[in-house]
Amino acid sequence: MPGAISILTSTLLCGFMLLACAAEPESAALTADPETGFPGVEDPLGTTDNPRTPAATTSNTPAASTAVADTAWTPPRPRSVGERQRERARMVEVVLDKSPMVTDGAVIRAMMDAPRHVFVHEQTRRIAYDDTPLPIGLGQTISQPYIVAYMTELLEIDPDSKVLEIGTGSGYQAAVLAHITPHVYTMEIIEPLLDRARRLLAEEGYDTVQTRHGDGYYGWPEAGPYDAIIVTCAAGHLPPILWSQLKPGGRIVIPIGEMTGVQRLVVVRKTADGERTSRTVMPVRFVPMTGRVAQ
Repeated sequence: MPGAISILTSTLLCGFMLLACAAEPESAALTADPETGFPGVEDPLGTTDNPRTPAATTSNTPAASTAVADTAWTPPRPRSVGERQRERARMVEVVLDKSPMVTDGAVIRAMMDAPRHVFVHEQTRRIAYDDTPLPIGLGQTISQPYIVAYMTELLEIDPDSKVLEIGTGSGYQAAVLAHITPHVYTMEIIEPLLDRARRLLAEEGYDTVQTRHGDGYYGWPEAGPYDAIIVTCAAGHLPPILWSQLKPGGRIVIPIGEMTGVQRLVVVRKTADGERTSRTVMPVRFVPMTGRVAQ
């Protein structure tokens, strides 16, 4: 990739990247995945990672709700979108270089427009656009941009999709999702983290993002079912309640495996008749999910 590209050039790169390689397709004859109990494939060689937030205990406090008119929706323009644009363009260039599987133009535009520096702490703001996870306090991290982009790509969402995020953390992943669909619901167990994320999302103008304090193991049934669920913390298994809140044809992207070691990023699909298929995408390292899943 060129050493310096404009925002427009970064966005248009997706058309070229489609001709490169995509994520490994699901196999027609899938073997049993020992950790999910679902069909799956073996881990490819890949890059390890260290992202972010858990969901736990049982407090459900919905944020103020904003009705969204599907017919008139346009992606948000965050208050800080004009800041540090050149650094953001370079970040996206690095992400595309590292992961040719990120090809969706909507995902690339979302990464270009979501101001990551707003969601990190003052002490790390200088390196906000480095492709690395960063601490956000209380033992949690903001995921590296590469993994945010790739997990978002794996969701296969569009403006009509309803998405549930388990593990709000800094709020950055929710902001990225909100550039693709107005139907974003996000849960966090650690209330101080949620309060901060809620405030930042509101200040930046992400008015359609719905937030809730609670144990992500139980999901958000009142708002479901969902076209896609993204879990940004590691679980030893797929919580069955989350599976029940997924629409037929939907996808869950979740790190599965040992809570303190390297896990496997897994995409679990619900077929039209309610059956499950899964595939392992790559090794990753996420902070553990807490609450009911850990009991």
